[in-house]
Amino acid sequence: MIAKKHPQAAAEFVANIDRAHWHDQALWFVREKRDRMAHSLPEWETLRQTATEIKDYVLSHADEVLLEFATNAEKLGATVHWARDAAEHNQIVLDIIRKHDAKKIVKSKSMLTEECGLNQFLERHDLDVVDTDLGERIVQLRKEHPSHIVLPAIHIKKEEVGECFHEHLGTEEGASDPKYLAEAARQHLREKFLQADIGITGVNFAIAETGGFVVCTNEGNADLGVSLPKVHIACMGIEKLVPRAADLGVFLRLLARSATGQPITTYSSHFNGPRDDDSEMHIILVDNGRSNLIGDPEFRNSLKCIRCGACMNTCPVYRRSGGHSYHATVPGPIGSILNPARDPKKFASLPHACSLCGSCTDVCPVKIDLHHQLYTWRNKLVLRNLLPAGKRFSMKAASFMMQRPWLFKTVGSIGRWKLRVMPRFMKYNSLLNPWGRQRELPPAPKKSFRAEYRQRAGK
Repeated sequence: MIAKKHPQAAAEFVANIDRAHWHDQALWFVREKRDRMAHSLPEWETLRQTATEIKDYVLSHADEVLLEFATNAEKLGATVHWARDAAEHNQIVLDIIRKHDAKKIVKSKSMLTEECGLNQFLERHDLDVVDTDLGERIVQLRKEHPSHIVLPAIHIKKEEVGECFHEHLGTEEGASDPKYLAEAARQHLREKFLQADIGITGVNFAIAETGGFVVCTNEGNADLGVSLPKVHIACMGIEKLVPRAADLGVFLRLLARSATGQPITTYSSHFNGPRDDDSEMHIILVDNGRSNLIGDPEFRNSLKCIRCGACMNTCPVYRRSGGHSYHATVPGPIGSILNPARDPKKFASLPHACSLCGSCTDVCPVKIDLHHQLYTWRNKLVLRNLLPAGKRFSMKAASFMMQRPWLFKTVGSIGRWKLRVMPRFMKYNSLLNPWGRQRELPPAPKKSFRAEYRQRAGK
């Protein structure tokens, strides 16, 4: 089944002008916080360079680093599982749950389990899965997917959260005070923690040298979710590794500052094997197409991503079109690279959801060349005949015109004249100029750049 293309899905989001502007401003506020934090560290660029070099080493020595981590994790008492794809990952989780005859599962935020569709898979097997991150729980109750990898409910207003909680948690009708709603969620989730048979977490960083891993949260839900049940399942992509414990500080200093503009996450929880002899820890290492990317020199850098979301917070397309318009677990610039790598036909529209402004590359804490990779994907989609006919025609027409200076000059002259004399309703007609919705063209100049240049040069 082909997902709805990004332009059509984005048009639905943009149709609500107030929400589109509010969404844009909320994310730009986070971007500004990130900038203030980055500028407060004189060594910021050194940290970025160090991080990208560490990730280069991990991707170049993936086999060695993975085996080292697995060996050391098993020495600590963890059971390591290897999953080729999402289906294998989900089945491994189900097998562990069935082994313990568990029925209630609490899960902290994990983009990998979202990628694998774990919640839906377990629910089909009559299991109760509760997301314990507040934003994730909100979208779960609303039967939606996260729209952002760090701020999963950024597209939802507090009044809508109040309506959701009134329906599902029994809060007062019309209540929208954030403190009141947060307390209601806290009490609701505390019951789920106490009843849980198994706790599932994601992994932010796994350390090959020690066999341990780190989970970063602001709510402490990962800690509580795995400290009460006897079984902890940690799900991670094979790219989440760092070689040494000493490398961890580099990424912890970059992650929170890039994600939310904090000096560090409230909880950076270290897990090194099961907590006692009566407990179990299972670590699932998931490929799901990552090996193919490691072997692709044009896109392997995308696996350096530490899921901070900075590229989304700065992207003018993402901010104005919303995360759901991408129809993917990971949206935004990084998602527009990763998703076509997994299914080019389904996600062919995503690399075009980009202005190629390069802002995503500028803010990426591990220096992924995001806009270059998006441009490369556009070329590859053309070679695979996945570019829509309208775009192919317009590009060929532009190429024809730009190769003929006289034609370029003539078309430019006619265009400048028409923009000056054309009535506004024709210039911003939704059929003739859909691009003009929510945009205002600058006044058309009377002279071309060439004419202006000749005049100023005295020629």
